[in-house]
Amino acid sequence: MRKLQLIIISICISLLLSAANNTKVTDTKTFRISKNLSIFNSIFRELDAFYVDTLNYDKMNANAISEMLSRLDPYTVYIPEKETDNLKFMTTGEYAGIGALITKSGKDIYVSEPYEGMPAQRNDVRAGDIILEVDGKSVAGLSVSDVSTKLKGIPNTTIKLKIKRLGVNKLIEKEFLREKIQVNPITYSALVAPKVGFVQLSDFTDKSASELKNAVAELVKNHQIESLIIDVRNNGGGLIDEAVKIVGYFVHKGSEVVQTKGKSKFTERTYKTPSEPVFPDLKLAVLVNRSSASASEILAGAIQDLDRGIIIGERTFGKGLVQNIRPIGYGGHLKVTTAKYYIPSGRCIQAIDYTHRNEDGSVGRVPDSLTTEFSTRNGRKVRDGGGIVPDVKTTDDRKMNIAYYIFAQNLYFEFGNQYTATRQSIAKPADFKLDENDFQAFKDFLKEKKFTYTTESEKMYKEFLELAKSEGIDNYADSELKALEAKLKPDIDRNLEDNKNDIIELLSLEIIKRYYFQKGEIEFSLKTDVDLKSAIEKLGDKAFYSKILSAEK
Repeated sequence: MRKLQLIIISICISLLLSAANNTKVTDTKTFRISKNLSIFNSIFRELDAFYVDTLNYDKMNANAISEMLSRLDPYTVYIPEKETDNLKFMTTGEYAGIGALITKSGKDIYVSEPYEGMPAQRNDVRAGDIILEVDGKSVAGLSVSDVSTKLKGIPNTTIKLKIKRLGVNKLIEKEFLREKIQVNPITYSALVAPKVGFVQLSDFTDKSASELKNAVAELVKNHQIESLIIDVRNNGGGLIDEAVKIVGYFVHKGSEVVQTKGKSKFTERTYKTPSEPVFPDLKLAVLVNRSSASASEILAGAIQDLDRGIIIGERTFGKGLVQNIRPIGYGGHLKVTTAKYYIPSGRCIQAIDYTHRNEDGSVGRVPDSLTTEFSTRNGRKVRDGGGIVPDVKTTDDRKMNIAYYIFAQNLYFEFGNQYTATRQSIAKPADFKLDENDFQAFKDFLKEKKFTYTTESEKMYKEFLELAKSEGIDNYADSELKALEAKLKPDIDRNLEDNKNDIIELLSLEIIKRYYFQKGEIEFSLKTDVDLKSAIEKLGDKAFYSKILSAEK
């Protein structure tokens, strides 16, 4: 009895000490928060009282918040009240406006891409049109963001545009209604080979799963497909639940897709497929690249870990961080990282450690030597350390040549304006081809624009030369340095011919989207798509497909 009493007393003392320690930790934490907020408040007030110039309070506060959050990770950000429309668009893909992308070239704001079937396109607002006025007010001197805000508004309100069009002497005035714009996350779906369907998914908003299901169902109904390719290249992610639903269309109900784990228990959650599969028998390939992130990686990683399909492309981005959006008053929100993603094998897809930065502030991937091996459902070996490593790796061997410097200066777009001004129609994307005369016309256009560029190699050479001079190397390597400088200087005529194929491809895409919009652009690009070709080949090779998923050597 005495022994039992001592045990009970010991337990009570331990609990009291633990509670006291926890209270002490909480009190210390609360004090530190209060102390730092008090310091910030005092500095703000002292500056207001004594600083020599007038202060912009909103800007100062925004800068302070931005700098503070920048030390954490790129995804923890403050969203002020004026950007709440962007917040809605991120989660739903919806906004109210005219349904067109705009860009700035020189001093002018151009319509760069009207969406097919949206108000702008239906009212004959074209790519290349220069926006002069919105609702009777000039846009001269405004930024793209400012003009975009003016184009948006409440659904069913009238918008008036005054535009200038190449080849038309008189200014054009348009008046029509803004509409609720829902951007379809399925940018393209089609039969790409006998019995093989293809669906391109651009993001994971609240209708992504249902739209994908509808697109695949149409392919099954109309073409009796037996294999499916899901393209999430350049898809930066979105809502977890949508990725989980999509995985659920192909695997058994109740299959674990992803877990989230963070500092708080409220962030810990296991996501499982909510319903029986809709397409349990389709062979599956998922296309990924270095810009496939977040929910895209959950989709690809779960398909790989559950041995449900093959992954083709480049190693993915490695964004395994979960964000929640928290209201913080005055209409603002904080998008804050609260947890990490873990896919079915147990591995984390986060590639970059933002909590341990290098001295220069940069961050890096987890070294391969520090990664851990995991197993898929069928025993295939996979590793953590960031991103999803494809079952079939492809590489983008295109170089940063003259074609991309032309793109950076917006010259494909400007030539596209001239090209379309004199042509009512062009061949369908599958048949479209620029000829030698078109290429020569483009070269003449570049000369007229006095196009030139400085390569990154040339920029680095100039820095190296300064260093060489400071160390005296130029005294005995002068001829070699001059020879290298001559080789680095771009020969535009030669470079245009050497990179003709890349230039024609980018120019063709710019022209095609003027007539056939996004779908036409994608259809044309798929003709030479290496990843797509590989997926069709691997899905058609039954032995290879089975071997990959069964972990056979």
